[in-house]
Amino acid sequence: MRWNKITIVGIGLLGGSLGMAIKRSRLAGRVEGYARRAATVEECRKLKVLDRTTLDLHSAVADADLVILCTPLAQMRALVKEMLPSLSRGAIVTDVGSVKASVVKDVESLIAKAGAHFVGSHPMAGGEKSGVSAARADLFVNAVCVVTPTRRSPVAAVGKVEEFWEAVGARLLRLSPEQHDALVARSSHLPHAIAATLAAWVLDPKHPFPQHKLCATGFRDTTRIASGSPEMWRDIALANRRHLGRALNEFTADVRKFQAALRRGDARALEKLFTKAKQRRDNWCACGASPSSE
Repeated sequence: MRWNKITIVGIGLLGGSLGMAIKRSRLAGRVEGYARRAATVEECRKLKVLDRTTLDLHSAVADADLVILCTPLAQMRALVKEMLPSLSRGAIVTDVGSVKASVVKDVESLIAKAGAHFVGSHPMAGGEKSGVSAARADLFVNAVCVVTPTRRSPVAAVGKVEEFWEAVGARLLRLSPEQHDALVARSSHLPHAIAATLAAWVLDPKHPFPQHKLCATGFRDTTRIASGSPEMWRDIALANRRHLGRALNEFTADVRKFQAALRRGDARALEKLFTKAKQRRDNWCACGASPSSE
């Protein structure tokens, strides 16, 4: 389907990539964006990621039939409240947030009162580099996008959101907000917490000077995502703290089993763990899984 006007609120890596993908696929008559900083507006103009970018939220949202929230989680409710007077009745609002239950709680009722519809979504795509300069039109191609409708979500609106993500190349998965948050706590949020903790600890200046010179490919690959936006990941960790806390507890229990095997010098237990991990990861890769960069 083709939209008359799509508005992207927040132009960073995801918002910029969406703008480029929408333009490339000709999914809208116009694609406009809202940015907080004049420098971002100018960067969008130079890179031609959107038809128009503005610092005026109301102007950006006016007459849009699809609005996509691409801001940090903590900013979404305030921005939705601000844009409500300009939101068209019948418009659809979705988002790219990495946590869904808190977003639904924050914005679904507000948007419904304005006569519009909210359907949450989360494209499992991204990278350690942020900002519109890192945007690319193929970011969502073959990436899984989770759509998280609730009992209040109109069937037609859900269908249109799913059609949109398919049109930019994503593979769809439909989950409830709670299901989504529990699963990504393990597969996305926990790895980031581990990578950040590992990078901060190993590269701590208190360690002997040669330490950083011994951090090679394995360390770089394991900690790559620690270079992501601290503001974004702070919001994600807090918004999903219940599920992330549970995942950390379960993971820590397995780490303790590893420690116990080391203390015992139990070669068989250690080899069993490494074998199981290799088999499970190899099987996952062989199934054609598309690893998320998030």
